[in-house]
Amino acid sequence: MASDEDTIFALSSAPGRAAVAIIRISGARARAVGTVFGCALPSPREIGLRKLRDGTRMIDQALVLVFDKPHSYTGEDVVELQIHGGRSVYDSVILCLVERAGFRFAEPGEFSRRAVLNGRLDLTAAEAVNDLVNAETEAQRQLALTQLDGGLAGKFEAWAHNILQVRAHIEAYIDFPDEEMPLTVIEKLTESLAISLGSMGSFLDDKHKGERLRDGLRIAVIGPPNAGKSTLINWLADREVAIVSKHAGTTRDVIEVHLDLGGYPVVVADTAGLRAGGDEVEIEGMRRARDWADRADLRVLLLDATVRGLGDPIGHGLVDGDLVLVNKVDLVDRVPDWPGSLPVSMARGDGLVQALERLTTLAREMMDVGGQPMMTRTRHRAALLRCRESVERALGGLNAEVSPEIVAEDLRVAADDLGRVTGRVDVEALLDVVFRDFCIGK
Repeated sequence: MASDEDTIFALSSAPGRAAVAIIRISGARARAVGTVFGCALPSPREIGLRKLRDGTRMIDQALVLVFDKPHSYTGEDVVELQIHGGRSVYDSVILCLVERAGFRFAEPGEFSRRAVLNGRLDLTAAEAVNDLVNAETEAQRQLALTQLDGGLAGKFEAWAHNILQVRAHIEAYIDFPDEEMPLTVIEKLTESLAISLGSMGSFLDDKHKGERLRDGLRIAVIGPPNAGKSTLINWLADREVAIVSKHAGTTRDVIEVHLDLGGYPVVVADTAGLRAGGDEVEIEGMRRARDWADRADLRVLLLDATVRGLGDPIGHGLVDGDLVLVNKVDLVDRVPDWPGSLPVSMARGDGLVQALERLTTLAREMMDVGGQPMMTRTRHRAALLRCRESVERALGGLNAEVSPEIVAEDLRVAADDLGRVTGRVDVEALLDVVFRDFCIGK
């Protein structure tokens, strides 16, 4: 059974052939690596070239680094082996470690998990490490760095500190039940809580930009059959990801493509054409298309200029801010007039650059965080909402002269909810949730 007392190791670089591979070892027996491979370890924070041997058999020449506790990523003794990146090389090194008592493979995220347990990272910073590893766009990278630098934790800890101060004043009067809280003290405490509530409200009113930026803006391309949806998807992806045919109903399922629009991540979905009728499979495809579009952050409605009676955008499930493109304008003498729409021709490429610019602008508006810390996960938002409710009850209790014990309990619950975001409270209960999506070696 895995234990936090074990010394763990993992390939921390990407698997496969490379110039260099890095194997990270952390735990109480990390310094025994020198004995395992028959070499003397360099001094902490110095790098040394060493020959790694399995008994008399030469394995490789490696650069070896030692980080002594608590001055390491995990807060434990850590040794890193920079070896040649051939699979046979790192397999041989790993096999030697596997055969030694007290060493085992690290589980996904276990290095970062130990960093949290040993006080080297708070939970938001650990989450930021994973986000940084998985960042695919510039905006995602910047947001992850802001969170890793403590921006998000600082927000939650500031609210927690203020709540703690108010709670301490209230509990002081609980210890002396014969003394009533002066009105001036109550006014000061209610003012302090009101300021925190206002700050929390402003932070929650972020239009979910952080979650969108981390996960990618969901854009659904919808419209009738043969309007050019698949052609648009292929043009945006700059590759053939969807089948293009003159026959209606070619697209039967939702095809998702991940793109980088001006440094912002988006997931664009090609959906089945919407029309009356169709066979059983096409009907199911249209149901999935509507469902995906309903849950999307943005919808792009693509229409055929050669078809009379384009209809009402509301009938297509559009909302304010969605984009309408009218395709095949090269085949008509007069472009249909739909307020706010953009005329395009997939065949000639007319208007596509303008459409891409409009999409990029919309993506930026829906995800630009302006370098500010933002909530990036549902658990952050849920905890802050619960905290705000508790603070509101406490504030109402102060104004209604409710028993100070009840007010103090509301504030304790509020502080605990904030602490669960950073890992200051009940960290063990959160670890599996936070680290389940990490890669091995981090």
